[in-house]
Amino acid sequence: MDVDAVARAFVEHYYRTFDTNRAGLAGLYQDNSMLSFEGAKTQGAAAITAKLTGLPFQQCQHNISTIDCQPSGPAGGVLVFVSGSLQLPGEQHALKFSQMFHLMPTPQASFYVLNDIFRLNYA
Repeated sequence: MDVDAVARAFVEHYYRTFDTNRAGLAGLYQDNSMLSFEGAKTQGAAAITAKLTGLPFQQCQHNISTIDCQPSGPAGGVLVFVSGSLQLPGEQHALKFSQMFHLMPTPQASFYVLNDIFRLNYA
């Protein structure tokens, strides 16, 4: 397995979907998935999707700066760490962010997000 290719493909898909159709992220999570968004924990695909679609902005544009990844454990997981900026409509300055994903393989030979940690980076 080429973890770099998996990470790049996942990141491209995740942020494109987040920026254009946030509800479409639901299929990336399962009932045992957990999201920590700015320190607030949410568990389960439905609750995570509700959290992401309920954010106080409808449109945004992610610009990815770095993608780091590592294989994770004997089950074939992948750790993905992303840094970049987030531009909201009407805002002059982009917000810096970091996000970590723990991807786990599915029986269908794809991946789901087991863990997702998001933080804005204030300088």
